[in-house]
Amino acid sequence: MANPRLPEDVNLGTRRIVNLPEARFPSADAIVRERALLRNQNSKVDVLLVNPPAPDGAIWIRSQHRVGRRSRENMIWPQVSLAQLAALLVPDYTVKVVDAIAERMSWADFEKILRDQRARFYVTQVTAPTLTNDMYGCLVAKSLDAVTIAFGTHVTPMAGETLRQYPVLDFALIGEPELTLRELIDLFAVRRGRWNVDAEGRLWDKNTQKEAVCHAFMRTMWMKADPAWKPAWMGNDDEAVQLSSIKGLGWREGCNVRINPNRPFIRDLDDLPIPLHELLPIQKYRAPLIRGAYSFIVTSRGCPAGCTYCIKHVSYQYSVRLRSPEKLVEEMELLKRLGARHVHMYADLFTVNREQVVRLCELMIERNLQLDWTCNSRVDYVDEEMLRLMGKAGCQLISWGIESGNEMILKKVRKGYRMEQAKQALMWARKAGIKNWGYFIIGLPGETEETIRQTIDLAKSLPLDIALFHVAAPYPGTPFFFQAVENNWFRPGVNWEEVDMDQATVLDYDTLKAEDLLAWQKRAFREWALRPAPILTFLKGMNSWQGFLSAVDVALQTFGWIK
Repeated sequence: MANPRLPEDVNLGTRRIVNLPEARFPSADAIVRERALLRNQNSKVDVLLVNPPAPDGAIWIRSQHRVGRRSRENMIWPQVSLAQLAALLVPDYTVKVVDAIAERMSWADFEKILRDQRARFYVTQVTAPTLTNDMYGCLVAKSLDAVTIAFGTHVTPMAGETLRQYPVLDFALIGEPELTLRELIDLFAVRRGRWNVDAEGRLWDKNTQKEAVCHAFMRTMWMKADPAWKPAWMGNDDEAVQLSSIKGLGWREGCNVRINPNRPFIRDLDDLPIPLHELLPIQKYRAPLIRGAYSFIVTSRGCPAGCTYCIKHVSYQYSVRLRSPEKLVEEMELLKRLGARHVHMYADLFTVNREQVVRLCELMIERNLQLDWTCNSRVDYVDEEMLRLMGKAGCQLISWGIESGNEMILKKVRKGYRMEQAKQALMWARKAGIKNWGYFIIGLPGETEETIRQTIDLAKSLPLDIALFHVAAPYPGTPFFFQAVENNWFRPGVNWEEVDMDQATVLDYDTLKAEDLLAWQKRAFREWALRPAPILTFLKGMNSWQGFLSAVDVALQTFGWIK
């Protein structure tokens, strides 16, 4: 009902319109930043070393030494790279390792850990097929005020572009990460006033007046690798100048990306402390045909072979550095005490040095270690006597890089063995009681349908217990990558996530397109696997309830993939 005291044409909502004011938005930045800094002071760990969750919830392989791929065989890759980094930081810094793949952790669970730990430094594995996924972890960590650091075979050859494309990444460790990571974290700690520094740049605990525990032997390693090395925190106090002196580091200076000179290789691998395997979920690591928990031992770094597709060209070039058999046995004894029943000798080429292998086997026999173990090899780097000794020392399986059944293709990619050597080496291994795992690649340069047929026929003729057929992948930095660029073999518009030896290919040859290569990859596995002998081997792999569940999962994945 209208108000009788007011005219009906009066608009009660009408008010005087004030002049447009100057924009003065409220700012809570200072308060929020202060609270964030207070939370950061309450960090539970200094350094969080992570193998982040997978893009699709499946099992993925990431490693300092290898390319990334989806593990179709459900092999959970022990994160010995993270354990090695931890050994160079503890006890001077508090460290936690999070292996989200082994723990089958979701992104939601992983984020809870990041928020709970509030680490000062977030150090992550990065691979080409999981790059965007891995950078999401950096995004979450960065939002919690962590310094984000990445390493691996993807950032090493393209640190600059990775930093440019992903602003959430603060630093990239190029090449071997150990010495660079420690120097970087020490620099931050010195600038924050955590350590006292003497005239020689040594770090001393302010409370105990004792030298930083790991810093003493780190200085030896820095000096051996680079006799001209001086601590980044010595001399000029300007942060940019200090960061520019850390070799092997990619970083940001304002809006610009800086790439420092390369850091020389670690001279003596025996100088590295034994990895802190106790920080890893060893009981969660599994592999085909292996019963119970297992882990890795790095026996050497580098390989003298010239295979053009191999990622070792990015990591170690042609250098070969060995660890002493005595150190290896010491580490094996530690793993046995931690509950491991199996060890994989993790190397670019385990049998690269016959003397090392023979002495290691002799020590294992003398000490009666009673640990099963596996390794990788090439068919032209073994002999019957060595394989017999390896079998006696507990070697259960060898994974062989056979790659192709055509010698011309092997020559083109500088694989460098003769075809008859493959059957001979695998027969020697079988005679020594060692199982054989063969790796093959479909789509190397020069591939035709006829050469693929030869590879399939070779695989079926060899005494193999397991065979995996990958599709050729020109990973950045390898000679194969530059060859693919030069010859326009890259399919236009490809993403890094597509550079994956197991799921997809980015190659288009004149006679074989990407779809053809993928179809042949699946056909090769079907023809090899769907025969009585491989099926029997598969059934024998169900040697435990865990093995049964994994075998069923592998079967479902595989049949879905090859159908």
